Amino acid sequence: MRDKDGKRRHIIGMLVENKTGVLARIAGLIASKGYNIESLSVGETLDPTVSRMTLVVRGDDWVIEQAVKQLNRLIDVIKVSDLTDEDLVERELILIRVNAEPTFRAEVLRIADIFRAKVVDVTPMTYTLELTGDEDKLDAFVELLKPYGIQEVVRTGKVVMVRGSKAVTKRYQEKLKQAAGKEMIVVAQQEEGNGQDLLR
Repeated sequence: MRDKDGKRRHIIGMLVENKTGVLARIAGLIASKGYNIESLSVGETLDPTVSRMTLVVRGDDWVIEQAVKQLNRLIDVIKVSDLTDEDLVERELILIRVNAEPTFRAEVLRIADIFRAKVVDVTPMTYTLELTGDEDKLDAFVELLKPYGIQEVVRTGKVVMVRGSKAVTKRYQEKLKQAAGKEMIVVAQQEEGNGQDLLR
């Protein structure tokens, strides 16, 4: 959905080298365009040298397109995709500390049960609830708990995955092949060493 200035929220997925300073360079490039990163999540992939990053940025389509092209040119970036219009599976996690006075404790637990939230911490006067879901679900959960008194909210960035089969870039394929090739060389050397031992 676009705002009054014609800007809309874009979800950008990235594969990057897991190196020091990569996040700072990416954030700096986005900031240089005059946009704020609304949310950011990052973590290792199956390959510990590669991290997957998901950014949510609000801006007009043309500027975001240019930013994606510039991000692709960064040496530590393997792949950048604007996933805004893709069919996605998306999730966020939220932790909420809410008042749980005896007079309305049952109502708070009932709301948590409806949303399938977990109670992860309890004190005599508060519950800490954990909920995972899409943005609309989390927003609705927060709104229903507001009348009871929310003390604190911690919310992760959005993580997304394109539904169906995923495309892997040639650069990433080459990286995986190189890693597999190194493993094959080590195995071959070990087998060669074992063969020589048998001949002695």
